[in-house]
Amino acid sequence: LGTMSHSSPNLFTGLPPNYETRKEEHEVAVLGSPPNPAPTVIHIHGETAVPDHVVWSLFNTLFMNCFCLGFIAFAYSVKSRDRKMVGDLAGAKTYASTAKCLNIWALVLSLLGTIMLIIIPVIVIQSRG
Repeated sequence: LGTMSHSSPNLFTGLPPNYETRKEEHEVAVLGSPPNPAPTVIHIHGETAVPDHVVWSLFNTLFMNCFCLGFIAFAYSVKSRDRKMVGDLAGAKTYASTAKCLNIWALVLSLLGTIMLIIIPVIVIQSRG
């Protein structure tokens, strides 16, 4: 009996192992090599980085929503993000500035309220004793 000198077919596809390589070589030979495409350049301008303060507003909405300022700041933050997505950077900056101001007020008033809730009972308890 003689031995066969060809490679055994792949068990899953039934094709010789180098079939895919030959197929790709044939496609390149028929189609030719691709032309040298121009490099893709994406210009990113620094002015598109308008902070919208959504995370800060969400935090203030969930944890420090004094006089609903956190919720209102969240609404302005979402408006700022919408303006930025449309391409209106001036409008986005205006809404972001308002959201930042509301977030600062919500934070300050909530911290003052929390401090007062701690200090007033301590003073009342000490004055009775």
